[in-house]
Amino acid sequence: MTPTNTITERGPTEFVWPPITLRLPNWVGEETGPPGGRFPTVEDRMALAIRLAERSVEEGVGAPFGACVFEIESGALVAPGVNLVMRENCSPAHGETLAIMGAQQAVGTFDLAADRLPPLELVTSAQPCIQCFGNVWWSGVKRVVMAASAADVERLTNFREGPLPAKWDSHLAARPPLPPVEVVQGILRERACAVLRRYHELGGFIYNAGAGDKALPHDEA
Repeated sequence: MTPTNTITERGPTEFVWPPITLRLPNWVGEETGPPGGRFPTVEDRMALAIRLAERSVEEGVGAPFGACVFEIESGALVAPGVNLVMRENCSPAHGETLAIMGAQQAVGTFDLAADRLPPLELVTSAQPCIQCFGNVWWSGVKRVVMAASAADVERLTNFREGPLPAKWDSHLAARPPLPPVEVVQGILRERACAVLRRYHELGGFIYNAGAGDKALPHDEA
């Protein structure tokens, strides 16, 4: 199979593979305002994450999910994220993952629990799927705040969230020797579910892995 983005040949045995670049849409900044903007309450922070999910649907960017990393105490926005799986042809590019990656770049460390940093949280319009659960585990965030549940996502859209642990929140809350991750559930849940319903009504693409070129209609996903 020949890669779509052809590698560059520099010499007889030296090749440069295509760079891996993920860029948030320009409209994300319209919704968030500048870095460091303050969102005092957990509802304010969730409203932004849900608005990013809603705007993704409006713009046709991809799946109806949005997330942000905030400073827990001040409410300062560290980084936003939206789902770019389809736009960037990149299955790991979920909203939570992009928010975590952006936060790590913004603060200059892979460990969002570094001693020099204030406690950080991930606020997401939907419960992290199995992939994002793993990313949360290794990210260093001290808290996860979610709106819609994985059951909501599967019921309203037919996206498959993967074999999450039955007590996934308990796994995060007690994971020695790593510090605990607090989980807050159900914040603005109905508003988030409304975005999921809208995606379904518009016939949004269900890209569960393994479908090949089949579009995975909502009633068959």
